[in-house]
Amino acid sequence: MFHYFQTTVLRSLRMFFALAKIMVPIMIGVRIAYETGVITWLGQGLTPVMSVLNLPPEAGIVLTTTALSTIYGGIAAISALGDSFILTHAQLSAMGAMMLIAHNLPVEQAIVRKAGASFWFTFALRTSVAFAYGALISWSCYYLDILQEPVSLSWLHGEARNHESSWLAWAHWIVGSLKSLFFTWLIILGLVLTLDIFERIGLTRLCTALLTPVLRFSGLEPRVAPVTTVGVLLGLSYGGALIIEATKRENYSPRTRFLALSWLSLCHSLIEDTLLILALGANLWFILVGRVLLTIGLIAILARLSRPGSRLFQLFFAHSMLAKTDSAA
Repeated sequence: MFHYFQTTVLRSLRMFFALAKIMVPIMIGVRIAYETGVITWLGQGLTPVMSVLNLPPEAGIVLTTTALSTIYGGIAAISALGDSFILTHAQLSAMGAMMLIAHNLPVEQAIVRKAGASFWFTFALRTSVAFAYGALISWSCYYLDILQEPVSLSWLHGEARNHESSWLAWAHWIVGSLKSLFFTWLIILGLVLTLDIFERIGLTRLCTALLTPVLRFSGLEPRVAPVTTVGVLLGLSYGGALIIEATKRENYSPRTRFLALSWLSLCHSLIEDTLLILALGANLWFILVGRVLLTIGLIAILARLSRPGSRLFQLFFAHSMLAKTDSAA
């Protein structure tokens, strides 16, 4: 029993350190950008884009903060904006859907690249789908005159820490970041234990069987179902870590990793992140149901466009497959 637990802890630590090497430098860089006003400057530069999306100018600051940090960072930005930031339920749903698709991009895209998919392709996929889906929600609700009631965010304003000294703010950030990293390792440890238990009792096979019809439609291989499911439910960082680790054992093809990580790029952390945006007042049908259906449809298209012999396959995967064949020889 002790040997099993020791082996599991060491495995979880290897996965955690692989993520931490990516996360820590980027977290520091984003914090410096926040302290020097770069994030605010970038957000204000998005004002014309916000007008196209039928969102107030302040939404650019929220979306930029979210894209460069996390959902929590975006919520902190909403808190800091105070009473000047007024949204309808439709606008909040549009902004919330964009936050759910395109958040923590520096860290998560680095993980995607490490796990075996194109950084720039999945980056372009996330950002373009986020803007397109946000515009669809905002403008369709506006013209249909639904969800146009203003939403109150006054309960958030007390969370801001605008009056803290610079050193105190950095101290809070360091403590919070260390806690975040520690809980990230605990979650990875819990995932490793849970997945092993699921495998032993046969729940993994049941889960795979239930997901097989959806996976076949979307073009994913059934054997990638367990790790993809973890990422979809809990987060791209955890799903990406499992894909990195599982690729060494299962020998996933470049196309399989590409499709699984494209799925996770658009739709992950359905539990925690969705609940956070829902608590702000967003519409569940838009931020959850619509996002899942959109992801299934887009991944199905990507799967068909990237079949062996296609132009997309030749562009992204033929070189990797050839190199793999030469290595085996």
